[in-house]
Amino acid sequence: MDDDLLRRIAEALERLAPPSPRTPDLMQADAFVWHPHSGGLSPVKQVSRVEISLLQGVESQKALILENTLRFAKGLPANNAMLWGARGMGKSSLVKAAHAEANRQLKDSLALIEIYREDIGSLPALLNVLRDARRRSLILCDDLSFEKGDADYKALKSVLDGGIEGRPETVLFYATSNRRHLMPRDMIDNERSTAINPGEAVEEAVSLSDRFGLWIGFHNGDQQQFFAMVEGYAAAYGLPIETAELRAAAVEWSMTRGSRSGRVAWQFIQDLAGRLGVRLTLEA
Repeated sequence: MDDDLLRRIAEALERLAPPSPRTPDLMQADAFVWHPHSGGLSPVKQVSRVEISLLQGVESQKALILENTLRFAKGLPANNAMLWGARGMGKSSLVKAAHAEANRQLKDSLALIEIYREDIGSLPALLNVLRDARRRSLILCDDLSFEKGDADYKALKSVLDGGIEGRPETVLFYATSNRRHLMPRDMIDNERSTAINPGEAVEEAVSLSDRFGLWIGFHNGDQQQFFAMVEGYAAAYGLPIETAELRAAAVEWSMTRGSRSGRVAWQFIQDLAGRLGVRLTLEA
């Protein structure tokens, strides 16, 4: 076999081999979306978020996640976090607001990277892409949960445990979920029924949540919390309405929605601002 043929064979094998992941330029933007099929990160020009000062009724949760995020931005030890609980109480909004606040206090310190729930199995590949990046990264998976027969939780467990390579010190993982243990009861029961040691299988499934160092619960708001939310928004956006009238309208709105969540408060403010002819823009 001559040298020219050997060279052509080697070149053909190189073309067939998967390319090595390229270290992304995380200074292109403050936020990105992970697309595993292309192996790339798409920059987000403008993050859909609210100011952290506008998130009312979740003061203790806000303090915890902000402190943890700032520690990470400063290069200090910080924990992966799971924000779980009632729908619409600002879990993902709080993560995005904390990210923005960290970059305000420590300019360009953090990139926010969103990974979709259906792509969670590619999380190890994302970590591999980010391993040599110089800018620190906060990965967010919103509305994370697992259904019966879904094995992606094993990839997440491996990442949280560190695996053989370990999680890069420049990467932190935050997830939001409506479920406390990320898995439905029938999935846990199925793990029990098919396992050699049922107790160990259930422990493995339930303990996935325990692998997050920071575990923050969000609960349905009461009426005073709801008032704090709508009054905070109304003051920030300068809505011309008296407090008594604002509260009466907010109560009526919450009753029609059957909820006093932060999402419902924001929907009420949008409706109210529209009726009052006020644009929802914050002054710089």
